[in-house]
Amino acid sequence: RQNPFKPSAGVNPPLLVGREQVLADFEQGLFNGAGDPHRLLRVTGNRGAGKTVLLNALGDQAARLKWLVIHETATSGLVVRLIQALHQLPGRYVKSITLPEISIDGLASANLGGIELSDPLLPATLREAFNLRLGTVAKKHPERGILLTIDEVQGADPAELRTIATSVQHLMRENRNIAVVFAGLPGMDSTLLHDEVITFLRRATPITLKDIPLDLVKDSFVQVFGENGKTLTNRALETATLATRGYPFMIQLVGYHVWTKTRADGLIETDQVEQGVDAAMIRLGETVHEPAVEDLSAVDRTFLLAMAQDTGPSRMKDICLRINRNSQYVNQYRQRLMDAGVIAESGYGYVDFTIPYLRNWLQAHQASIPLRDF
Repeated sequence: RQNPFKPSAGVNPPLLVGREQVLADFEQGLFNGAGDPHRLLRVTGNRGAGKTVLLNALGDQAARLKWLVIHETATSGLVVRLIQALHQLPGRYVKSITLPEISIDGLASANLGGIELSDPLLPATLREAFNLRLGTVAKKHPERGILLTIDEVQGADPAELRTIATSVQHLMRENRNIAVVFAGLPGMDSTLLHDEVITFLRRATPITLKDIPLDLVKDSFVQVFGENGKTLTNRALETATLATRGYPFMIQLVGYHVWTKTRADGLIETDQVEQGVDAAMIRLGETVHEPAVEDLSAVDRTFLLAMAQDTGPSRMKDICLRINRNSQYVNQYRQRLMDAGVIAESGYGYVDFTIPYLRNWLQAHQASIPLRDF
């Protein structure tokens, strides 16, 4: 049998658990019509929390209702790609893009951003493109509409996000059948949503992705392994479940590597699970820990290594002492790391890692991590 677990970025798992309420609310929002709060969602979560997987699941729901679904990532050229997708045009039809800084004197006067097209009869602004395609989608079925999902919003060009936000707000005012889901790291809220032109996005229904309760993880292992002809002993099941710590990406990693260690008779015992967990830990370091740390500044990494000296949540006062800097200086980097989804508050005056086993990885690799020399 094929391995059912999918420990790859953004790939749908065999069973999506812990997100049932979000999916149910969203589906109800599509049925309820224009104006339902679950048609505009703002999803935040740490690395590996399953943001992209959730966007895929929301898209599948909308597609089952015959909605047009457009999945995008907030990289450069987002607006022109959206206009192309709405027109269903290949790139050669686009001559140039115009995204001036938007001057707001009431939303009605906002420049909505546009592109120059080789066919002058085609609408060239994002709002016009949405309206044209919405008319096509709903021509015979007025209840159908367009779902737009945008991933990695923390890295968006503010000018492009303003264009999208302004266009979407106009469409919602006109009671058009549109739903939009933005997703990004926790820092998305503090870095982008304070923009005066994008303030309406703060009114989007917030969805914060947390770790999955371990009882649901255990049930999912029983179901997925069982449906594929394999059985875990009680102790093996407990070991596999605890090793995930409820972290969505680790659930897939543990499941995948335990599957590869299964005996020919389909029985999975503790030895096989421990071997699978060891392999999953190595892969977690390569695909999550190492990239997360490499993306940080030398001071950020110094902060993390100061935290790694503790066996549990770290006290901010201790971190200040360890790196020999005052609290005002250290708090700047505390906020940066929180925005990056690497650490989180853990009680008053304390912080802890959000990525499981990051402390262990830092301790094992501290000799090779470039730091700030104070």
